[in-house]
Amino acid sequence: MFSITRKFINPLGIEMIMELKELLEFIEVQDGRLKRYYNIDKDKQILARAVKLAEEVGELSNEVLANISLQRKDKLEKLDKTNLSAEFADVIITTLLLAKAMDVDIKSAIDNKVAKLNKKYEKV
Repeated sequence: MFSITRKFINPLGIEMIMELKELLEFIEVQDGRLKRYYNIDKDKQILARAVKLAEEVGELSNEVLANISLQRKDKLEKLDKTNLSAEFADVIITTLLLAKAMDVDIKSAIDNKVAKLNKKYEKV
């Protein structure tokens, strides 16, 4: 099985590692929070999360353009390089929330995709 880990420093300054399992547990919690906050039916929830994902991908795209100096001058003057990693995180979290809303087993989906890519490129 494929495993994703992420190191981060917690508020106490202790290095931690987040695994895919922990990330998906956070997605469960966040999904519950969003359901209680917005209180909308499943179809509207899916649509809202798909639109939110498009928004987050747009924000990530702006950060990518800025980081390679292909953004407008006024945006380049405000560039904060730490925003890039935050936008990647937003896209990942929003993608996982959308997958959850659509009952996608993300662990299986990742495992299957990694196996397919490994097979495709095994001779490279």
